[in-house]
Amino acid sequence: MSSSLQNAGGGLAPRILMAEDNAINQRVGQLMLKKAGFDIDLVADGSEAVEAHRIKPYDLILMDCQMPIMDGFEASSLIRQMGAATQPIIVAVTANALVGERERCLRAGMDDYLSKPFLAEQLVAVVKKWTSKRVRVVAG
Repeated sequence: MSSSLQNAGGGLAPRILMAEDNAINQRVGQLMLKKAGFDIDLVADGSEAVEAHRIKPYDLILMDCQMPIMDGFEASSLIRQMGAATQPIIVAVTANALVGERERCLRAGMDDYLSKPFLAEQLVAVVKKWTSKRVRVVAG
């Protein structure tokens, strides 16, 4: 789904992808971000995230770390190897709060980390933090 939202600077709304295998988590995340004015696309595993980004590059990817078929670590590494001129911001989203997990995410090429469960304010804050730095300008 494509967004036509514009920011005050004349840029298009950021293109956001959520890679999450749990349908309830997908819906909750989508509703939290929609309420904050963001429109997002959804995929259910890492291989779908890699393919979606290859077809239609995203500004930000919310990447669940533990998914079937391909986990978020492998997907992030593959996206980083694409060599696209504009790499997305990848935010790890994981229920695994073990010591060293944040560092593992960063080593896999992720830019930030959000631990589940999270509040809507936390999700929106991390999305705003990164998307405010990456405004796409309207072509014309």
